[in-house]
Amino acid sequence: MPIANPSLNHPLRMPLAAEAHSRPFLQLDAPETVTHLALYDRTIETPDWQLHTLRELCGYFGMAGPALDAKYFYHDFGRFRLKWECHTEFATYTFAQSTPDNVPLAEAFQRVPLMQIPQQWLHGLGGKIMVAAHVVLEKADGPSDSASAEIRDAFEGLSLAASTVLQGAEVWSDFLIQSDGFSRFVIRDVGLRQQQLGRLVQRVLEIETYRMMALLGLPHAQASAPTLNAIEAELALLTATMVDSDGAVADALINSTAEEQDDGERTLLRSITSLAARNEKISVDNSYRFSASQAYFQLVKARIDELRESRIDGIPTLGEFMERRLAPAMSTCAATARRQEALAERIAHSNDLLRTRVGIVQELQNRKILQSMNARAAQQLRLQQAVEGLSVVAVSYYMVGLCGYGAKAAKAAGLPINADVVTGLMVPVVVFVVWMGLRRMHRSMHRSMKH
Repeated sequence: MPIANPSLNHPLRMPLAAEAHSRPFLQLDAPETVTHLALYDRTIETPDWQLHTLRELCGYFGMAGPALDAKYFYHDFGRFRLKWECHTEFATYTFAQSTPDNVPLAEAFQRVPLMQIPQQWLHGLGGKIMVAAHVVLEKADGPSDSASAEIRDAFEGLSLAASTVLQGAEVWSDFLIQSDGFSRFVIRDVGLRQQQLGRLVQRVLEIETYRMMALLGLPHAQASAPTLNAIEAELALLTATMVDSDGAVADALINSTAEEQDDGERTLLRSITSLAARNEKISVDNSYRFSASQAYFQLVKARIDELRESRIDGIPTLGEFMERRLAPAMSTCAATARRQEALAERIAHSNDLLRTRVGIVQELQNRKILQSMNARAAQQLRLQQAVEGLSVVAVSYYMVGLCGYGAKAAKAAGLPINADVVTGLMVPVVVFVVWMGLRRMHRSMHRSMKH
């Protein structure tokens, strides 16, 4: 029973279901020749120029081009077939055409489908060619001889890589760009089943394309090495300076003026900040490229695993070739990425050490300030006590004077007293009373301050 109401579908159901079939492989049957071009461009996510170029090619042969939002295109032009794919960083053009039986390999590489393409269109290709490869597919009755002169003469390189794949085919290549500007592959169909040849060719071309894209990270790693060496040397010198200055220089900082201390700290912080900024710039410049290289490298290994290789006597397999030639480059990229991260951590640790050192110096300076404040407080206390003693004398003097006036008044009123004796006797009493009063007042003030 069909779904009568399309609104029941999730809006992404159809696109997501079609994604698994969006890049089908070419239907190939030996003998054939294939030409593969991969054009690199970081702005490929908006492939307007690629679609314009593809539409121009279709216009040469009088047919409509793909839709404006297309990521994949296939058409049989009669004399050749074309498959176009748009990826994240590159676009690929794969041309295929049938060739007569029993054509020698040397002649087969001259009968490539690219000969059917207008030269004017080829010269107008946008982007930069990252991969250009010819693939010759031939039908074979049995395994080939590893010393076959015909196969070796088809390649200019001295070191060949080959293997039996999918238990029914052989793949040969030297992964070298020949004098015509194209790398070459020979695939011999010994006993493949239907549609296996198309999948095999796609896997081989993906290995070559992803291999070249993965190697884009190597120049970045090589160019970063001198800068990282310089940063590490400056950081080591700066760290040594900080270690040497922990003792005598720290004491000098404590005894120096605030302006001199600020200048020294600013100089160190400026140096560390400069190192951090330079290292961060390298990390930002390389981060995407190194991540992409590792992703492409994983795809290369995955495609090689899918080939299920078995050795041809005396010749390294494709997997061994990649392990010997590609893996070291990827290890260099990974090591440079780890070196950048480790350097950033070391710079951060040095910055923390500097902050700790500055904090210790500030604490010592604060302690010195507190000590001077305590000394001043003690001096003020002693001064206050001296003032309080004078205050007791002054108050007692006035009170004794008042008592003397009272005694004289009493004597004038006829009381039998000696005013001078009374005044003299009142001196110790008044002094004691005043002293006790001030002491009680101080105690009450201290209690109120504590509360």
